[in-house]
Amino acid sequence: MLQLMKVKYFLFDTNGMSDIQSLEGTARPFEPTPAARSWASTMRPVEAEVYPLFVERWSPRAFDSEPVAPETLRTLFEAARWAPSSANEQPWLFVYADTPESRAQILPAILPMNRTWAERAPVLVFLFARKKFAQPGPFQGHPNPTALFDAGAAWMSLAAQAHLVGLSTHAMGGIDRNEAFRLLGVSPEDYDALIAIAIGHRAAPSTLPEPLASREVPSARRPLAEIVVRGPIGPRK
Repeated sequence: MLQLMKVKYFLFDTNGMSDIQSLEGTARPFEPTPAARSWASTMRPVEAEVYPLFVERWSPRAFDSEPVAPETLRTLFEAARWAPSSANEQPWLFVYADTPESRAQILPAILPMNRTWAERAPVLVFLFARKKFAQPGPFQGHPNPTALFDAGAAWMSLAAQAHLVGLSTHAMGGIDRNEAFRLLGVSPEDYDALIAIAIGHRAAPSTLPEPLASREVPSARRPLAEIVVRGPIGPRK
């Protein structure tokens, strides 16, 4: 029988977990207060009941420089590892830097508009997607048309896990892709460079320069009516 354990207000399948305590010992406990839930419902009203995770997760720019424990960081990549992908190809590649020296080495691959705040994050990650199918089978060696989509699913899994352990993430499309390939040693013939990701504990908005400090609030979303249509829409003329 499926064993469920309630952790804060989320449900997890813990069947097969060997040591949940190791995670609890390295991650900051995360439990939204009634005030936080009220904030989420006010700032980001929902049109249907969803787990608070989806509404409370957002992308801040203000990061504290406190290091992220390796054991905690590993849980983020483990969550990404279990993302779904076409033909189970798993085309994603995460390359990360979590020391001052390694972050300084890859920081030039982030455009200046993002570098001004991302440089404070204790972990920087670059996400790549393999262009062709590599798994043995009939598609091996052929272009993978869903590689970018699949890598996006892995990123979202990482972001969700980060939120659950009390960390924040911010994905950046503003990167120098040529520099990313050069500095990180990834082949542009084999991979697409997608995004950079800043990971860490959230800091006060006052740590940011203006106008970023004034913009340090969760963004809104378009209404469901603009993004969901019951089909068929009709024949295209």
